[in-house]
Amino acid sequence: MEPNMKQRKTHKGFTLIELLVVLAILGMLAALVGPAIFNNLTKGQKATAASQISNLASALDSYRLDVGRYPEALAGLTKNDTGRDAWAGPYLRGELPKDPWGHDYYYKPGDKDFVLMSYGKDGTPGGDGDAADIGR
Repeated sequence: MEPNMKQRKTHKGFTLIELLVVLAILGMLAALVGPAIFNNLTKGQKATAASQISNLASALDSYRLDVGRYPEALAGLTKNDTGRDAWAGPYLRGELPKDPWGHDYYYKPGDKDFVLMSYGKDGTPGGDGDAADIGR
């Protein structure tokens, strides 16, 4: 090479157009995949609530077999609220769970049955979709 010829310097990197194209593609992918991920999250929360309700219902039935009635509150599953020797608990391992949205489960005892519900994402009775009630 001759010393007088200007050598062309090559710059490595991306142009602004290339960066914008990549960002547009990532935005489209996020728009397509995002709703599917959040839909699966909602399904998982509902399945968790149903599973916890089933476990609580089994614990309530065990309590009733031992004591002869359902507890006045769900706290009776973890501590003796009767003062009677027939209480053979605790009927749950650990603490009393909250629903997947962080709310307390609604519980109403009856003589021969009980109502046990999660009021869903909004924490109030009724609702559709994420806010639908789950229980028995």
